[in-house]
Amino acid sequence: MGDCNRFLYPKHPYHGQFQPDYLVFNANLQEFAQRVGYVSGLTTGGKLTTAESYQQLQSLWQQFEQITEQLGIGDLPPSS
Repeated sequence: MGDCNRFLYPKHPYHGQFQPDYLVFNANLQEFAQRVGYVSGLTTGGKLTTAESYQQLQSLWQQFEQITEQLGIGDLPPSS
């Protein structure tokens, strides 16, 4: 089962500046990208309609945005 999980859910090492928030963001970004790929594949294969695909992608994006906001990633530093 380990090989199957590595194939279906690949994880790539983080190469950026180490900060816990950045590491969590990277993991969430990888999961988001993977799910987008699955939804796209299901749509292309005719298993999802474009409307269903759009709803799922919109939901995934909202979840990703919420996590990003909670981490404070992308916030501009205060002006001095």
